[in-house]
Amino acid sequence: MAPAKHNRQYDLVVFGATGYTGKYTAEHIATNLPTDLKWAVAGRSSSKLEELVGELKALNPDRTQPSVEVCNLSDEDLSALAKKTYILITTVGPYHKYGEHAFKACAEQGTHYLDVTGESAWVAKMIRKYQSVAESTGAKMFPQIGVESAPSDLVTYSLASVVRSQLPGQPKLGPTTVSIYKFKGAPSGGTLATVMTIRDSFTLKELSDPMKPYAISPVPHPRSASTPALEPPKSSLFTKLTGLVKLPILGLHTTSLPAATDRAQVHRTWGLFESGIVSQPSYGPNFSWRQQLRTKNFWSGITFHYSLVLFGLLFVVPSFVRKLAAKVLVAHQPGQGPDVSKAKDNYLEYRGTAVPDLGDKSGENKKRGYCRIWFHGDAYHLTGVFMAEAAATLLFDDSAQRLPGGVLTPACLGQDYVDRLDHAGLHFETKIVDEE
Repeated sequence: MAPAKHNRQYDLVVFGATGYTGKYTAEHIATNLPTDLKWAVAGRSSSKLEELVGELKALNPDRTQPSVEVCNLSDEDLSALAKKTYILITTVGPYHKYGEHAFKACAEQGTHYLDVTGESAWVAKMIRKYQSVAESTGAKMFPQIGVESAPSDLVTYSLASVVRSQLPGQPKLGPTTVSIYKFKGAPSGGTLATVMTIRDSFTLKELSDPMKPYAISPVPHPRSASTPALEPPKSSLFTKLTGLVKLPILGLHTTSLPAATDRAQVHRTWGLFESGIVSQPSYGPNFSWRQQLRTKNFWSGITFHYSLVLFGLLFVVPSFVRKLAAKVLVAHQPGQGPDVSKAKDNYLEYRGTAVPDLGDKSGENKKRGYCRIWFHGDAYHLTGVFMAEAAATLLFDDSAQRLPGGVLTPACLGQDYVDRLDHAGLHFETKIVDEE
């Protein structure tokens, strides 16, 4: 299949390719994307990039090998790099410190953009500053297309698809729940650096506002359900005190760390679909969304809930306390991560359920949309898969090429993207089940 027509030197450039996540991304491109792809690896160190190219050649000597682009963290360098490529993947974080150069360059140069941030405040800032610029140049911008927040966004998209296709009347969605059902892994140095430094760039209000419901949706949500069965679930006093909640079909759960970050992206997807900005079937006016973390038992759930409470205190203590905590807690420096040989044994699984919006009959109906996705390997490996396959979708699939410019979400790439991910090892199962 021929790639999208463009007049750039490269189809794709990976900026930050020698870092922990960047290397996973480059390896997936080298071993899975078309062998005639015109691509490059970019970063600040020529010697490290050349070493990486040698490693990539050993993985797949029969393909076109990547060129090397030396690029510093500046508007000038990133603008020059963005002009050369159809798509830019950047794994250089923390994004609140280093990310705007690349985001700005791609928006201005009409270059499609992919990153792996989980920093909602930074994403909201980029939307405010560059949404109209990207619309005018046609740049398709995809922040948060790694483990934050692609799994939750794509599970929700898949739930909408199965409910619409397998139930009479093609219903929309009502209350929707996504579960981080299993997760074995450890954070990289870049992730920990982000957590420990983001408070230095944003006020508490700037951190919290983008995580409010529909805060970064392009259109407001009606916020009122047409029938009680479609009302968003409300937390009981017990859940507020312990974090524990028993979810139908999914079991015992507790508070989820990335819930607010993922919700912001899912709500933006809702708004992009609902408004018609992106041509996908909408989730509907009675859609609501929550995320929980599966727990093995009562005590582990409470312990995790209160560990998050203590973790949250890092955002209100003085800066010197966070710096001290970083020295104690951060096991890896930015660009480093858990041992790759051990990380191969890691595993990730999300599940989700959705109540179909059947109007006045919703309370009588016990049919539920169900989705399960799973991946054998490390979350950072999966993040590399997410970005490489998103790039392939933008390069080779007509529906993605028809997307408008602007700040988009993983689900905007649609079923073509889901199918590519399934083929690459992130497996999807969807069906209709009965809630007992």
